Amino acid sequence: MSVDAFIDTNVFLYAASTSADEVTKRARARSVLAQSNWGLSVQVLQELYVNLVRPRGPVMSHEDAVELIRQLLQRPLVATDRDLLLQALDLKQRFQISYWDSAIIAGARMLGAGVLYSEDLNHGQDYAGVRVENPFLDCC
Repeated sequence: MSVDAFIDTNVFLYAASTSADEVTKRARARSVLAQSNWGLSVQVLQELYVNLVRPRGPVMSHEDAVELIRQLLQRPLVATDRDLLLQALDLKQRFQISYWDSAIIAGARMLGAGVLYSEDLNHGQDYAGVRVENPFLDCC
């Protein structure tokens, strides 16, 4: 399975945001998600769930978050397995980034994504064939 893009957690969080301060980011995130050929990882879904239902100011109920997760499970998905772990460990050392960021990049590589939409890594940088694009860089 191959996708054009891999979506990091923050894009989903902005798309789900109800904050008046994040109207522009919400619109931009939804525009990114309107593209048809993207994938994600189990790690992204785990991070998304935890942030959507956080005790201090949940974005949505447990039931709504689970429904969203179930919908996203229909997309191309990378599991957290030994291959992802080993690739992430290599990327961590190679690029001197956090393990969690390297696991996101490894997931993107495993899906064949050439683009990773994220605000957490260096915009425009190529990480072993995956170019980071921060969709919020020029708007917010």
